[in-house]
Amino acid sequence: MFPVIETDRLVLREITDLDTESIFDCFSNEKVTRYYGQETFETREQARHLIALFKQNFVENRGIRWGIQIKGEEKLIGTIGFNAWSPKHKRAEIGYELNPEYWRKGYATEAIARIVEYGFGDMGLTRIGAVVFIENEGSHQVLTKLGFQKEGVLRNYMYQNGVLHDTYVYSILGAAGC
Repeated sequence: MFPVIETDRLVLREITDLDTESIFDCFSNEKVTRYYGQETFETREQARHLIALFKQNFVENRGIRWGIQIKGEEKLIGTIGFNAWSPKHKRAEIGYELNPEYWRKGYATEAIARIVEYGFGDMGLTRIGAVVFIENEGSHQVLTKLGFQKEGVLRNYMYQNGVLHDTYVYSILGAAGC
């Protein structure tokens, strides 16, 4: 069963085909995808495919991705979750994005803090990593504020629009990993 998580202002819930329009709105925006390692969506079919991928990763215990919804509203404002989940090694990488209309309102910080708590508590993770484009200043600030530590540079790590980019790798350790 897919876990539903709440924060003061947000509901983090399963993403379904009913969210196709919200997912398309987010991933068809170049401001969102420029630091994502994925090309900007041009069709709603790409959004449906991504939703199916999120569902498949959850079923196969490779990841979990929540839709971020403001309490009392219907549409999603972004997604957040864990990729590269390794239950055996008790680690995962966090990933997230928000529609730019909702940037700089504290929603990312609120969602990330709650998911980190969930990862360490409910999932039993000891390490949560994050891979961030060097140019993505907003993510650097949020992760640092939440206690993630920069570990180093992954050179030529991700392609975006056919161009190679270096990324920083961050991590935060749970109580068992300190």
